[in-house]
Amino acid sequence: HATQLYEYQNKLELKKIILPTPRQTQPLGSSALLLLSKLHSHCNGKIENGLATLVHISPSKDGTTKLLLRLNDGWEVETVLIPFWADGGHKKKIRNHESSTPTTIGRTTVCVSSQVGCRQGCTFCATGKMGKLRSLTTDEILAQLFFAKKIVRLSKIGGDLQSEDTRLPLLPLPEITNIVFMGMGEPADNAASVRGAIRIMSKNELFQLSATRITVSTVAPTPQSFMEFVDSKCVLAWSVHAVREELRKQLVPTTKYSMEELRRGLMDTLKKRSLRTCMVEVALMEGVNDSIREANELADFVLHIVNDVPGSKLICNLIPYNDIGGAGGTIVYKKPSMERVLAFQNRLQELGVYAHVRGTRGDEESSACGQLATSRKKR
Repeated sequence: HATQLYEYQNKLELKKIILPTPRQTQPLGSSALLLLSKLHSHCNGKIENGLATLVHISPSKDGTTKLLLRLNDGWEVETVLIPFWADGGHKKKIRNHESSTPTTIGRTTVCVSSQVGCRQGCTFCATGKMGKLRSLTTDEILAQLFFAKKIVRLSKIGGDLQSEDTRLPLLPLPEITNIVFMGMGEPADNAASVRGAIRIMSKNELFQLSATRITVSTVAPTPQSFMEFVDSKCVLAWSVHAVREELRKQLVPTTKYSMEELRRGLMDTLKKRSLRTCMVEVALMEGVNDSIREANELADFVLHIVNDVPGSKLICNLIPYNDIGGAGGTIVYKKPSMERVLAFQNRLQELGVYAHVRGTRGDEESSACGQLATSRKKR
């Protein structure tokens, strides 16, 4: 309801929405009023056009929508809405405007950023080329969800959304059901703010997202990175990309610990969690890490986790490389053929590892995995 408050002019109606029944006839005390007056004091108490401003919208043909948000100090971050419809025919109807009263059967996942830039320097990722500019506050992470929910709401009534430098029509989008911390930044390098955002996202009185609907993806700078989220209501995802030491360091040059040490950190964390579902992510690049040899190595590596952690459930997420327009510097990566991707997946499953191939979404608008980066300078 937080995204709708400004729409209600009737104060009594507003009270019914935001306050429990016993409190609706009671005035706010002086201490509560003082606390409210201090909220967002650095941005005049406003979220929209205060804490953050929506300055650009980039919709893709498949409904994926990338948002560029300018923060209060001028830095900019990107957020992506990824809709999944119940069936392809429904999506086609929406795209061709054949439905006069478009329904939104399906779900939308929001990919949020935790930092402006990233210091991990993955050689296949556009964000890594920016370096770390600064970390986001909990409020700034939640502001991304605020704008995402507003867009979904407005898209249902067929309205345009006015941003600073463009006005674009939106497809009717399904309700937001999932959050993934897979945007700009390394969540483990901003763990306190990310934990704070997860607490609010999962709170029944607020965004009401279950733990299985929130995923935090980390490259694991240290073995302790996983433990930062041991008590958080979320699924842990580890961006592995390769398990052979020299290849992993090529792809993630900031790697300082052995893969065995990092794996031990994940297993120790999972054993202390009630939710023991985890994901292992691999961005597949042609001729680099997409051969049967790498599949065999990955299977052997992750099966240790399954066998060592009672009650664990592991999913291997395979992500075909998305072109970042030469941002890889001297290293040129290419997307592997679907034949090679499926061969990699089949080999993992032959060895007892459940593997899922993530479909590419929003790549024509640079909204896909690994493509997020802000080119605009701080104002």
